[in-house]
Amino acid sequence: MTKPNALLSVTHIKKLFNITVDVVFGVILFFISLTMIIGVVRLFYRVGDLIEKDGITGSYLYIFADVLTLYILIELARSLIEYFISHQLRLTPIIDAGIVFVLRHIMIDLFQHKLETDSIYALSVLLIALTAVRIGTTVSFEREKNKLPVSDQKMPGDSH
Repeated sequence: MTKPNALLSVTHIKKLFNITVDVVFGVILFFISLTMIIGVVRLFYRVGDLIEKDGITGSYLYIFADVLTLYILIELARSLIEYFISHQLRLTPIIDAGIVFVLRHIMIDLFQHKLETDSIYALSVLLIALTAVRIGTTVSFEREKNKLPVSDQKMPGDSH
């Protein structure tokens, strides 16, 4: 009789875990959504500052940074919404947010002339690595979606 009780407790533990993950992701999604709303409102205030000030270069930098930050938040929220739909956390939107975050950092620091050569190389290698992981996850997802084994897929240039 201990086996059915053990099986029952494993089922309860899985249910409790799934409920906990749903609640935690729901709270995170709520705060990301709240942050996006606040960010959009602040973005409109920055546009007002852009009209009032003489120099526009500094204001554009902040607007540009805010827009890219909002895009990162949108990608993270999208990955959480996808979790609620499929109950799988896909890496693609998270990696997209990471790529945009690194690009944001590069663009802002280049604009402010703060980026040194060794940092450019390091960030470039990071971008290449993130892009490789992004391509790998996309290929893996397509393979899983189509349920094709690796050996049955045609390679580009195959005439068979």
